[in-house]
Amino acid sequence: MQDYAYYQLAEAEGGIMDTGKYTGFELTRKDPGIAWIQFNTPERLNGMTTGIKRDLIEIITQAQMDNAVRIVVFTGSGRAFCAGDDLKAYRDADLGGTPLVGDIPPGHDNALGTYNGLRTISQRLNTAIRGLDKLSIAAINGVAIQTGFSLALACDFRIAARGARMGSATLRFGLLPDEGGQYLLVQLLGVAKTMDFLMRKRIIEADEALALGLVHEVVEPADLEARTLEFATELAHGPQVSMRLLKRSIYNAAELSLEQSLDEIAAKTAISDHHPDAREGVSAFHEKRDASFNEWINPEANA
Repeated sequence: MQDYAYYQLAEAEGGIMDTGKYTGFELTRKDPGIAWIQFNTPERLNGMTTGIKRDLIEIITQAQMDNAVRIVVFTGSGRAFCAGDDLKAYRDADLGGTPLVGDIPPGHDNALGTYNGLRTISQRLNTAIRGLDKLSIAAINGVAIQTGFSLALACDFRIAARGARMGSATLRFGLLPDEGGQYLLVQLLGVAKTMDFLMRKRIIEADEALALGLVHEVVEPADLEARTLEFATELAHGPQVSMRLLKRSIYNAAELSLEQSLDEIAAKTAISDHHPDAREGVSAFHEKRDASFNEWINPEANA
């Protein structure tokens, strides 16, 4: 087990997350503090397996605990973001890379196995993304279906390449959007439009997704990476503590009463108002200059 001194040293050197190739994806770092996760099995349309999901959950956990990480980006390679679960690869598949977690039965071999597999792994991936304090961006480069679609919906922001196609369409196979897609769609579309979207098994292109409010921006395919990095950099320079508190407060507000929401954000304001970023923001305003937030993240400033 690593001790505290290890984490102090690792953060001083740029964070505790190791970059490299893992099961089904590759992790790179981009300044300032952007964790870039790219699915790297294009020959399988970046289809998910139990092993990939478990490694992603572990990477997201590390991102949560790594002060050097400010923004997390998910994207794909080839012509897919992620085309759902790769059923052919669920057993005995060699997807390359270094596994972060050991083997575990894939489940789904009986009713209880399906329940446990969904609650412990498949659904946990999306709740890990939604529960991440750091802001997340899905850069949808191509097809995003079922698992890939719900993962993108779990992110805080979605930028899509023009021509990318997305949807659930599980009813085409007599299956359900069992990883939380129905909940995420209701939050974004409302009940009536979600009913239409799922019951009619719709798979839509990026421009229609933008019109529906499922993505925030559509760009040309050649511009997707650069635009995503530009946007991630903008977010990364913002006051991270207040942004993380605000992210949680926004999601909480969707499910709380007004009085509960007011009390909830008052408690968070008691933190943000007394943080060094707030003092810097006020000073920058009075001095008519751009604020320089996040000095607390700088290892040299805390030496």
